[in-house]
Amino acid sequence: MLPPPEAARPLIPVVERAEELHRQNNRTEAEKLCCEVLELAPGQPEALSLLYRIHAEAGQERAADGLLRRIVTLHPNTFWATNELTLALLKKGAIAEAEIHARNAVRIAPENPQSHNLMGMVMTEANRPQIGEYHYRKVLALTQRHDPILLANLAWNLKNQGRMAESRDLYEQATAGPEVLQTLLGWARMEEADRNFDRAAELLDRAERLSPGNPSILLSRAIVFGRVRSYEKALNLLDAIAGQNSDDRLGPNKLLEKGRLLDRLGRYAEAFDAFAEGKRLCREVSGLAYLEGQARQLVERSHGFFTETRLRTLPRAQPRNDLPQPIFILGFPRSGTTLVEQTLSAHPQIAAGDELPFVNEITASMPRILNSPLTYPEALAELWMGDRRDGLDELRDYYLQRVFQLGILEPGASWFTDKMPLNETHLGLIALMFPRAPLIHVLRHPLDVVLSVFSNHLTHGFYCAYALETAARHYLRIMELVQHYRSEMTLHYLPVRYEDIVDEQEESVRRMLDFIGAPFHPSCLQFHENRRYARTASYAQVTERLYDSSRYRYRHYLKELEPVIPIVEPMIRFLGYAID
Repeated sequence: MLPPPEAARPLIPVVERAEELHRQNNRTEAEKLCCEVLELAPGQPEALSLLYRIHAEAGQERAADGLLRRIVTLHPNTFWATNELTLALLKKGAIAEAEIHARNAVRIAPENPQSHNLMGMVMTEANRPQIGEYHYRKVLALTQRHDPILLANLAWNLKNQGRMAESRDLYEQATAGPEVLQTLLGWARMEEADRNFDRAAELLDRAERLSPGNPSILLSRAIVFGRVRSYEKALNLLDAIAGQNSDDRLGPNKLLEKGRLLDRLGRYAEAFDAFAEGKRLCREVSGLAYLEGQARQLVERSHGFFTETRLRTLPRAQPRNDLPQPIFILGFPRSGTTLVEQTLSAHPQIAAGDELPFVNEITASMPRILNSPLTYPEALAELWMGDRRDGLDELRDYYLQRVFQLGILEPGASWFTDKMPLNETHLGLIALMFPRAPLIHVLRHPLDVVLSVFSNHLTHGFYCAYALETAARHYLRIMELVQHYRSEMTLHYLPVRYEDIVDEQEESVRRMLDFIGAPFHPSCLQFHENRRYARTASYAQVTERLYDSSRYRYRHYLKELEPVIPIVEPMIRFLGYAID
């Protein structure tokens, strides 16, 4: 228990003396005084604040972050600390935790532009750019000025929504004055994503004049060269990056990009080394690792709740016929769900919803919506109560209302897609809310999936992608859960193999459309002409004609994959694949 505020008043002169020592650059004595104050009054805010600044200036990130957490816990309405903690978490890639504090910053200071800017940044990184756009535009309204950095952030947000013309216009405005390296790099990536490769190269030339030899610029050039298949030029740039000194080393995301390019060049051993180093740095920078205990608990509780006996007595939501209906494209990350969504959304009656977080939101909000003392999935037991028997209709309508707010329900569309990775974790809940919704489960050789997950920066699945072995363990855990759902309840479920789509495209497309109930449309065979921007790591692949180089890519990495083969081998056999 903290002492009452009046008990800490005699310590204020000590804190003031520590501040004076800090201004004189005597950090050692200032820190000592702060610690003495906090021994007597552990929650003294000025001492905590000064001690945080001392550790931050010394580059002691872990200690500084710990003090920020302590401040926001003891003094939850302290805006500056909430702001700093959010930025620190965002830098580490801890998006989910950053969102908690960003939301609190808006609650503390709803008219402060900085709080909305934080929410804009976090929501954009969390792949919810429509919400991020709202908060960025709120900053513009509050400040009544067009800050170039804000414009560049909003431009990146719009790029992630596929609104390339609007993004381009904002980048033009953001670079009207002094040029900023990160703005030019972001603009170049936007043009690369929009397939304007010459324009991307011009922007990288401008960036080069600001920071000659910058490894991020070199890597961006290599990516552009890779997109246009100038592999020799890409290779030379990668070699130039490798030859730079350690002070200019690439960060985790750039190392993963380098590894993927090396893979395309057929330099597989070097590619895997880059993946491994990228993931090692990712763990080091973020301090995150697979949350295996939480993952295991969720899966075990889902196994325990969703049983045939219990499901037989649970109600189902009634279908809504007044709105377009969801098509759930299920699959572990990197299994081919983006390819399927690009294919289906080329159909005039199917709108692309992309990765919708609403099923996960419902699992978190279920105790409140159903007024239950239990958490998900046990909170579904409320459906047996007379005053909660329509609870699934409420959950269904919550989902549809959130979809409506995003504005993805296109005129003339009868369906929209939801391809949120690992939605299959909640397959039982989805089937209760939307019993008639098509559930298309995209399967791919498990070793290809695990390898591809390892080669990309992904936070889905309790951070399982941060190491090769944990990616394999989570894959097996989720696939076994899917088989449990299929054995315990009736599902409107269609498994589709990625390899079959590559080998027998038209047959696979017709099969999916028949399952959905939509007529065949030839545009679905030309998915690469779909100008929609896919907000996933597969954005470049789905702009190309169907190719088979990603099929059985694991064969190039069999030696590196040896530690995880025993983990996934049972599922490889169960799905009818082989290891060769």
